[in-house]
Amino acid sequence: MADFTNSLIILSIVVVLSFSSTQTSLAARHLLQTMPPIPTLPKTTLPPLPAMPTLPTATLPPPLPTMPTLPKPTLPPLPSTQIPSSLPVPTLPTMPAVPKVTLPPLPATSLPTFPITIPSIPTIPTTMPTIPFFSPPPSN
Repeated sequence: MADFTNSLIILSIVVVLSFSSTQTSLAARHLLQTMPPIPTLPKTTLPPLPAMPTLPTATLPPPLPTMPTLPKPTLPPLPSTQIPSSLPVPTLPTMPAVPKVTLPPLPATSLPTFPITIPSIPTIPTTMPTIPFFSPPPSN
């Protein structure tokens, strides 16, 4: 499949390049300039549109009757609930004591020292060295 797509791409590039040559462009321009003029065609008249038919007017239905008024319902009162004013507070169990653990001391390590001064950047030579086999031969 990849060989087919590669061949298709290469073929399309060849076709585009062959059509974009100078001779092809000049030949196309020459054909455009030497074509006979396009004859003018007679104008045709369109037939008249048919008349719009008259549609019957719709009659509206009679108005809806008025809504009767209903009496407002009364709801019975909600029952009251008795909430005690003070609840007993439960006692929490005591936490056991954990012995204090001491860690061994860390070994003393020294930190690395960094240089304070920054080294200088080497300079780029401005003259080109001569290469012996590129120089002209000595003249006699």
